[in-house]
Amino acid sequence: MEQGRRLSWSDLQCLARRKPASSTVRAGAGAAAVGGNGRSLAKALSVPHLMAIGVGSTIGAGIYVLVGTVAREHAGPALTISFLIAGIAAALSALCYAELACRFPSAGSAYHYSYICIGESVAWLIGWALILEYTIGGSSVARGISPNLALFFGGEDKLPFFLAQIHVKWLDTAVDPCAAILVLIVTALLCLGIKESSVVEGVITIANVAIMLFVICAGGWLGFQNGWPGYNVPKGYFPNGASGVFSGSATLFFAYIGFDAVASTAEEVKNPQRDLPWGMCLTLSLCCFLYMMVSVVIVGLVPYYAMDPDTPISSAFAQYGMQWAVYVISSGAVLALIASLIGAILPQPRIVMAMARDGLLPPIFSAVDQRTQVPTLSTILTGICAAILAFFMDVSELAGMVSVGTLLAFTMVAISILIVRYAPPSEMPMEGADPGSLESLASHTDHSEPVVEILEDPFGNVKAPTASEVANMVRRQKAKRCIVLLFTMHGMCLR
Repeated sequence: MEQGRRLSWSDLQCLARRKPASSTVRAGAGAAAVGGNGRSLAKALSVPHLMAIGVGSTIGAGIYVLVGTVAREHAGPALTISFLIAGIAAALSALCYAELACRFPSAGSAYHYSYICIGESVAWLIGWALILEYTIGGSSVARGISPNLALFFGGEDKLPFFLAQIHVKWLDTAVDPCAAILVLIVTALLCLGIKESSVVEGVITIANVAIMLFVICAGGWLGFQNGWPGYNVPKGYFPNGASGVFSGSATLFFAYIGFDAVASTAEEVKNPQRDLPWGMCLTLSLCCFLYMMVSVVIVGLVPYYAMDPDTPISSAFAQYGMQWAVYVISSGAVLALIASLIGAILPQPRIVMAMARDGLLPPIFSAVDQRTQVPTLSTILTGICAAILAFFMDVSELAGMVSVGTLLAFTMVAISILIVRYAPPSEMPMEGADPGSLESLASHTDHSEPVVEILEDPFGNVKAPTASEVANMVRRQKAKRCIVLLFTMHGMCLR
């Protein structure tokens, strides 16, 4: 490249180029990867596996804290309505994810959809935002496990050295070997295979749901025995009015985040057009039901202004003499954190793999293990990064960046839905190309003559088209112009 060369319009167009939709990822995708074997991911997931991943990723330890915080500061006894409103808002986002996952069932989640519908530069931004979100989210979840284990050992001072947070003089924060060890264990689990990982996630999630059902049943029995004192408050059911209910629902919306982990496994679902919508809808329905029932019980046992903001559920049972229930509820919090940790690390390597397929990362990260059919190298890399972050850093101050990544991803998914629904055919990418292939990176043009491009990705990998590929590209471009012409004539007839 000549020095001092100015950017041309074609250079800027490369930032907005889109890849065609690919309904399947055929074997051999990414075969040009260095060290890769070109194999696709395993088609092993069904609706129960998707529910295990979705519910485990969604129901974190936050439910054991948010109940008290939102009830005291915002909603009061109307906490159940706040959960319902937040669930409806989350369901709208989940439906957007479900539609795009059905149309484009490939790894990458919001990154993949943005690349198809919006452009490369936006997809690059979304991909890194998601990687940052999952890394920080997983690290913060891992660092929250050690304090919850302290109850079973009689306090934080009595924890074994490999579970306790250790203060180092030359560091501003305590190192957490327990968090790093758990992240590495989860990484090793994910390297075994997607089906094995989802089965373990399902076992942990079932145990967590069982503990929540215990809270609902035991708390309901206590409530009927004592006349639900939490609802007999001077300010009534809406102490802060409608504004308190809606502000509470805004906070509770983050209790539903996690269903996007289901979309990241779209390429590994046996029947994505059927199973993905069912998996997401059943995940949110179950989570919303459990959240609402727990809030009904806990708010009814203790007046909202008397709740413990840190441990609202266990303290509510302790007020009725059920001290032993504290251990059961703390077990649920630990299980919820472990399930959330698996759900946070699971999508990362698939996003890295998708970006490597498209040439936005070194192609070696698109390699898929021949035996386990998972992106082992990407999984190990993201797991080590999350473990280092969890060991050395207090990521609570960076937790706000997780919300930024979530906001960007949800916004781009909603915009992608509008583009898919209302963009004319001439503005939509063609279908039928493999991820990472030459056609998937070619700009969508409307020239009258066939255009054949030889593209170079950021890492200098060049692939020249063969004669058969050129012929296929010419045929597709001619078919595209015929479709555009037909739609133009149809519009003129309607006028």
